[in-house]
Amino acid sequence: MCLREEAEGVVAAEPVLEHLVDDVILSRKTLAESLGARLARRLGREDMPREALEPMLTGVFEEHPLTVYSAVRDMLAMYDRDPACFSPLEPLLFFKGFLALTAYRVAHELWQDDRRWLALYLQSVSSEAFAVDIHPAARIGCGLLLDHATSLVIGETAIVEDEVSILHEVTLGGTGKECGDRHPIVRSGVLIGAGAKLLGRVEVGTCAKVGAGSVVLSDVPPHKTVAGVPAVVVGESSGRSPAMEMDQSLKCEHED
Repeated sequence: MCLREEAEGVVAAEPVLEHLVDDVILSRKTLAESLGARLARRLGREDMPREALEPMLTGVFEEHPLTVYSAVRDMLAMYDRDPACFSPLEPLLFFKGFLALTAYRVAHELWQDDRRWLALYLQSVSSEAFAVDIHPAARIGCGLLLDHATSLVIGETAIVEDEVSILHEVTLGGTGKECGDRHPIVRSGVLIGAGAKLLGRVEVGTCAKVGAGSVVLSDVPPHKTVAGVPAVVVGESSGRSPAMEMDQSLKCEHED
């Protein structure tokens, strides 16, 4: 990705954005620095100002190169799958789904390093800033599209594999007060429609599709489409990968 070249084009087209673009891209030597700067601009506040937050964020990106690689995969996923995204630079500058996911990646590394109070702090401020609540202990792959992302909730023991697309107001939640593994598992290639609620330790199989507004309380077989409250199988998931194709239509079993 030629982010610097793209950034120069943004400044030439819209000089009023020069301060933002220079701060986040043009004055930075690495993508780790750019990611740290962008998140610090959004998440800094009185109890942890940008001057304190940015070195911590950048340090995590530099110490854990996989977080930077994952961010690149996420940017490309959003560029490839969202027809409203016309540049890989756009998620970094403007997409709260990407920024919330990247903040989660830092919080997850802090959680793994047993810096749990700081991880929970980052989760809290990220939730306030982006209206996206992802527990830092959740295990999330890369190449994700969080489209719009508002009101997305992903619980503590959730697992989301690579190349998944999730729309806004989705919940990967638990049920009751049980401990242990109590949140959903979402396999690769899955598309989850807006407003869907997946509750408990259900598993959504590879390349399955969950219709908008559905409530999933039991496992979803691979390559199937489910919809309804509670969700039931209504057909095959069309195509090679619902997550890539972003086709949210439902094909019922009785249709040809």
